[in-house]
This record gives sequence, structure tokens and C-alpha cells, in this order.
Amino acid sequence: MERDKPGRNDNEQGFVHPDPVMDAALDWFLLLQATPQDAALRADFEAWRQADAMHAKAFAVVSGAWDVPEMDLVARDIASRVDRSRQAPVAAPRARSRRWVGAAMALAAVLLLAVGIQQYPTLMLQWQADYITATGARDVVTLPDGSVMTLNTGSAVTVDFEGRKRSVTLLRGEAYFDVVPDALRPFRVAAAFSEVEVKGTAFSVLRDSEEDTVVLERGHVDVTRLTERGDTASLEPGESITATATALSAVRKTDTATSLAWLQGRLVFQDQPFGTVLKQLGRYYGHSIVVTDGRLEGLRVNGNYRLDDPERIVRSLATATGAAVTRLPGGILILH
Repeated sequence: MERDKPGRNDNEQGFVHPDPVMDAALDWFLLLQATPQDAALRADFEAWRQADAMHAKAFAVVSGAWDVPEMDLVARDIASRVDRSRQAPVAAPRARSRRWVGAAMALAAVLLLAVGIQQYPTLMLQWQADYITATGARDVVTLPDGSVMTLNTGSAVTVDFEGRKRSVTLLRGEAYFDVVPDALRPFRVAAAFSEVEVKGTAFSVLRDSEEDTVVLERGHVDVTRLTERGDTASLEPGESITATATALSAVRKTDTATSLAWLQGRLVFQDQPFGTVLKQLGRYYGHSIVVTDGRLEGLRVNGNYRLDDPERIVRSLATATGAAVTRLPGGILILH
């Protein structure tokens, strides 16, 4: 008898992920956790996973959640359900399979609840991204047209080079693009609030929760606000602009040697508020940096540091500003 594929019939209840591939991956993961010795189930799963690269990617994202501490709760829940099922009267194979599917649907909700508060956004970003970097890491990628993309710390992008397209979406973080000229195929980069269009140039885009920042090193770019396509600006080398949900800023001169120093693995700043520098360092450090004395954040600082040891930079600047540093478990730094 053919085994039922993961899914729900009209009578089953439980969490349904809006992405059908991710939904199926959740089902498979939980079924395999419930019956790890079921060879036939494993064979069916492998057939599903190998049928499409997106299946394998979705399953990798879901199984990655199992490594977080909250999954101990889910593991115990699964083990409990397995024990209860083994004590129940024997059912026909199809009915038994549906019972496991029902249990998996209930556990899917537990899984997402346990992971969702801190882990789920990151897991979904991994699912969406074509390229992603960890905190403190950089990566250089040669794109299909020969253009070179450099991803900064904690960054993620999707790319679309189908047909005549040359498009990149910056999902998180910062990226630098050295674009191969092609007058007939504009190169576009979309972030949270803006889109940059070029035909051949070198520039960076930084995305955070409040704004996008575009810095042009050479060539020429046009920047357009996504929600108001008529709101545009042009940049010349050594200029930058920010875009928010409501407006584009004025074009301003910028020192690209400073703003693009991360490409050489350095953080350079001149006469900047300590609080602003700490925010930048937080992108590379990966743990919380807490300032308990508000006076410290407004002090102006200067520096040129290697980025391979962010904690050392924090401690060095703390000494320069007269602050003390306390390190708590988990890497949390308290400046006071």
C-alpha cells in the first residue's frame, strides 16, 4: 500500500505554514522524529527531498531549529506521543499514517511557538536567501554576469538573473557591488525602502530597520524610493543618500575610504558619537552591548580598528571615554 504523503485532510487541525514547501518540510521533519526507524517513511522522505532543490533547502532550515535549547520541549512531546501511540490498539496502515500526520500538525505549532520568538525570523531569512553571512563574517560572490558582490557581516540577499534580469534584493545587512557594464541590462538592487539602478559602477547599500544608505564609489547610480517611484535622486562618486519609508534625504558628500573601510576588514570613524559607533560594532559583535550611563553615548570618538576582535574595540573605546566594562555570561557587555 502506498504511504500517505505529509498533509492534512479536511478533519485535521493544526498550524498551516503559508509556504506549502515549508509546510511539507515541517511535516516530514516531525514524522521522522516520531518514527526514526521507519525505513519506508525514510525512503518516501528522500524521494521528496531529492525531487526539488527547494525541498532540501526548506528541510535544512527546519532541521536547523532542532539545535536550539527550546527543542528539548518538543523532543519530550514527541517521545510522549510515540509512547502513547504504541500503547494504543493497532490501526490500519493508512489510519496509522494519518494519526502520525495529525500528531505532526500539533507538534508543528509547538515547534514554531518554541522557536518563533527569537529563532524563527532568522530561520525564515535562511530559507529566503541565496547568499547569507554570519555575524562577523564577509563573503565575496561572483554573480552570473561577472559582477562581484561582497557581503558584510550578518547580511543576506536573493538574486535573480533569469533572462535579461540583473536583480539583487538585500534582505538584511550590507553589500558592495562592483558591476560589469551592460547598457542593455540595468543592474538593480532593492532594499527595504529604495531601489538602486546602474549599468556599470561600484557602490554599497546598507539596510537596517529604519533606513537604507547608498554610497557611490565610482560611476553613476539612480536611487528611487520604492513606495513613491517619482521620488528619485542621482549620485556621483563620493556621494551618499539615505532612504526611509517617507522620503529620500539630500545627497551628501561622503568619505568612501571611511564608509567602505569594512571591505578591508576595518572600522574607521572620525568625531562620531560613542553610541553611534557602538551600534556599528554591534553588527560585528553578535551579542548585546548595554550602556547604563547615557552621558557616554554622546561623547565623540575617533578610531581606525581591525574588525576581527569587536570586543577589544569596545574595551579600547571604553578606556578612552572613561567607562568601565563588565562582561556577563553569554557575551553581554555592560558599559558603565
